[in-house]
Amino acid sequence: MLHLIDEGDLRPTAPRIAERAGVSLRSVFQHFRDLEALFAAAATRELERLSALVGPLPVRASRDDRLEAFVAQRTRVLEAITPVRRASLLQEPSSAQLRSSRTRLLALARREVAEVFAAELDRRPRADRVELLDALDAASSWQTWEALRAHQGLSPARARRVVRRVLSALLEEERK
Repeated sequence: MLHLIDEGDLRPTAPRIAERAGVSLRSVFQHFRDLEALFAAAATRELERLSALVGPLPVRASRDDRLEAFVAQRTRVLEAITPVRRASLLQEPSSAQLRSSRTRLLALARREVAEVFAAELDRRPRADRVELLDALDAASSWQTWEALRAHQGLSPARARRVVRRVLSALLEEERK
């Protein structure tokens, strides 16, 4: 299923999944009781694929070093998850499993932002801290990445520079 999605088939059917896997359609449903179970397995496999792209980010380095490492890793992940994310958007309205997976990933991404930029966030009054975290989280989200790549037609390198510039501007705001 994930290979079909990566190749652009955003709504792979069970027969196409079976054909691609080299098994009968019946075999698919012997392994997965329903589509929700298949989505759960796909989400687990996608997390495994993504884990190869991420590592610990510096939290005590200079702001510029943290920003550079964060943007490099985040954009690598965002580019990699784009096909699956696009496919998920089509199925999420009818899939509790996909909505749950999305919620977990968004929480992980937000925690990463909070950890990497804790020094800047901690210097802010509570209300401002939450608003800045919201802004940093939104600016480094897949939705922003998708807007830059698909809607504005930017290359991955240019989209990465834009994300870095926006995050830098948000963080710079505190110095004024």
